[in-house]
Amino acid sequence: MMSEPFTIHVAEDVLIDLRQRLASTRWPDELPDADWDYGTHLSYLQQLVRYWHDSYDWRAQERLLNTFPQFKTEIDGIQLHFLHAKGKGTHSLPLLISHGWPGSFFEMYKIIGPLTDPERFGGDPADAFDVVVPSLPGYGFSGPTKVRGVSVARIAEVSASFMQDLGYERFAAQGGDWGSAISSVLGRSYPDKVVGIHLNFLPSRLNYKEEDATNEEERRWRERLARFSTEGSGYSRIQGTRPQTLAYGLNDSPVGLAGWIIEKFRAWSDCHGDIESVFTKDELLTNVMIYWVTQTINSSTRLYYETSQQGELLTGRVEVPTAVAVFPEEIAMPPRSLAQQHYNIQRWTQMKAGGHFAALEQPQALVEDIRAFFRPLRN
Repeated sequence: MMSEPFTIHVAEDVLIDLRQRLASTRWPDELPDADWDYGTHLSYLQQLVRYWHDSYDWRAQERLLNTFPQFKTEIDGIQLHFLHAKGKGTHSLPLLISHGWPGSFFEMYKIIGPLTDPERFGGDPADAFDVVVPSLPGYGFSGPTKVRGVSVARIAEVSASFMQDLGYERFAAQGGDWGSAISSVLGRSYPDKVVGIHLNFLPSRLNYKEEDATNEEERRWRERLARFSTEGSGYSRIQGTRPQTLAYGLNDSPVGLAGWIIEKFRAWSDCHGDIESVFTKDELLTNVMIYWVTQTINSSTRLYYETSQQGELLTGRVEVPTAVAVFPEEIAMPPRSLAQQHYNIQRWTQMKAGGHFAALEQPQALVEDIRAFFRPLRN
């Protein structure tokens, strides 16, 4: 594998075009008494777009992103952009961190320093990691996918090959959202290469048998999952069945793209309805910008379609040591009694705060849990 250093630099004409599109937005109507119950709230999005047009500084965000060493490579015809930060401890453990949708590698910007250089952040240098954070195939600076079949299973296969090519015979894996599914498949399929997996989300599509809901905790989870399926999963159904139809609007309208993504950051985070109590405007917009400037919203949503076509997400039990960090506002996490049907769970941590975007919402808590879990697995 030949990796080439990569520096993010978006052409100025892309930014000029963006500002023109923002300025000429044709806004929809909204009911006078509507809140977020109908979807992204009009007044909030208008406020955010004004900031985007008038004050947001993409070049400053580029400089932030470019403080991390980045590379590009190609594996079996799949383009891959990745961040690769070497640890500064005495014995760094390779750690592959996979993001999900509608996130990006940018989600991890707060945890990379503490994981790679724990001593500088008040930790033990023995807990250092070599951190590898790819942009998933079809996401961000990896660019659009070009072929059918780039599913979770295929991404896990590429990830295992990719880590070997980087010189890591054994490595740890971590993830939430799609990243949890990718890490799970890595642990299941490559137990000789993966020392353990740390998850801050558990795939709801795993085959939990109905008769296994034998206690109140399990029944509450099923009720919560049923509510999410009824009220919150419409995005997944359209992305899993007709992603191309959706893409025409989202790839053409930056406001449409922001409306589609921002609503998830509000709904899935521990923000109690106030999205900017958890994320800054710059954080929200930088994540959206990564989709916009790379034109990868279509290929990112296509992962839902490709994975739905492959059938069961995870066959067999994951026997490598597994840790689960349970953030209270995460989407319908199954209880440990059900999760351990599929995983060799060695650590189960109930977090005090946080939601779906753990690395952005509760970076310190996530870092401490990752360190603690992998500490005895380093030898």
